[in-house]
Amino acid sequence: MKKTIFIVLFLILILIANISMASYSTVQMEVVEEPVCTIELGDNAYFEKRLIEKDLANKEITIQLQVVNNEAEAKPTGELMLVLDNSNSMNEAVDEAKTTTRKDLIFESAKTLVSSLLENNEDLQIGIVSFSSYYNPSDSTDISQEATLADANIVSGLSADSSELSSAIDNIETNGPRTDLDAGITLASDQFTEEDNNKYMIVLTDGVPNISLGHNNPYYSDDTINATKSKLQELDTQGIRMITMLTGINNEDEVPFGSTKTYGQIITEIFGTEENPTVGSFYYVTDDQVETTITNDIYNSLLPISQSYTDIVIKDYFPQEIIDNFEFAYVSDANIGEISAEVDTTDNSITWTIPELASGETATVQYTLKLKEDFDSSIVGKLLDTNERVDITYNDFNGENHEETSDVTPVLRLTEPPAELPKAGLTTILITLGVVAIGLFTFSLIKLNTYKNIK
Repeated sequence: MKKTIFIVLFLILILIANISMASYSTVQMEVVEEPVCTIELGDNAYFEKRLIEKDLANKEITIQLQVVNNEAEAKPTGELMLVLDNSNSMNEAVDEAKTTTRKDLIFESAKTLVSSLLENNEDLQIGIVSFSSYYNPSDSTDISQEATLADANIVSGLSADSSELSSAIDNIETNGPRTDLDAGITLASDQFTEEDNNKYMIVLTDGVPNISLGHNNPYYSDDTINATKSKLQELDTQGIRMITMLTGINNEDEVPFGSTKTYGQIITEIFGTEENPTVGSFYYVTDDQVETTITNDIYNSLLPISQSYTDIVIKDYFPQEIIDNFEFAYVSDANIGEISAEVDTTDNSITWTIPELASGETATVQYTLKLKEDFDSSIVGKLLDTNERVDITYNDFNGENHEETSDVTPVLRLTEPPAELPKAGLTTILITLGVVAIGLFTFSLIKLNTYKNIK
């Protein structure tokens, strides 16, 4: 009798299993709510979690996590002195047609730089100083004031008017016979105010310094080399950010008159190299690189604040019912940062770390949730939050740490369609016959047992 009852129970379990498996094909999934989870990181940056795709026929949805940094790059603030070489070598033609001079190339690029820096920027003042060596238009042999501050001229005081500054550059005459960079940067540094703000100095030159304050005989002397280098280092220690571009050197292996060193050696002693500059940034370029260097490289180097968000950590938590009944899979790897390879079952979360998200960048990752075939039928009819909550920690571009959280999430529901009469088919017939057979067999056992008890 016990063996018979066991067989009956086994057949019943098989039937229940068949019914459960069949319910996966009949159960329907719907999205009840699909709100967008948004966490503001700043005025123009945010985290967003949203449902982006619904494949309800396959009982699958796709969720996207995204961090967007729309913060604009900050322009420099404070004071900037533009120091322009106005020696007569600037009049040299730099194109085959002999129609464009180095002065044209450098000064036009300088005007573009000034205009770009001051555009929509009320917090920067720019001044201009030119340098070469003292020039007496009535007596070109007069060197009485050479190697003094008379080798440099104030072209414009600090101003935020780009038109005014552009006109001032246009009025610079390039007639000085020699190159006294020491005088130029010394006079330029005197134009800074004592206000506690950013200080920048950009030097655009086409020659190797051959005189300095107090040193003009002989030219290219070690005294001039050491004095110019020392002045650059002095300004650097004062907190002035130095940017230098040198062009116009056609033969750096040549030894200039009055020196035992080549142009290349003098350049390295004063300015260092691009990879290891004496101070700040040093661009050693050919004439065809001047425009790009000034308007692009130097301009971009003056945007020190990227408005980046750093050390971003996003933890997305899932309810246990989602973990138990849905398959999790990434659509693709995160385009920025690293994300957990799979769900951490200790707290049912995935963790996305983004070391830095710069201005204009967007970090994205997507994953799918697909109903398992062996899902627990007890969740049918329930409202299922796809996510429990999301926690975010990050540092803003001022270095301040923030912690944010949100429990806004899409909501799913599984439903069974209204019962319908079975359609003809082998599976339906077999299940029906099985149910009938089990019912008849069970009824016969009960009758037989009753009969024996009566006897």
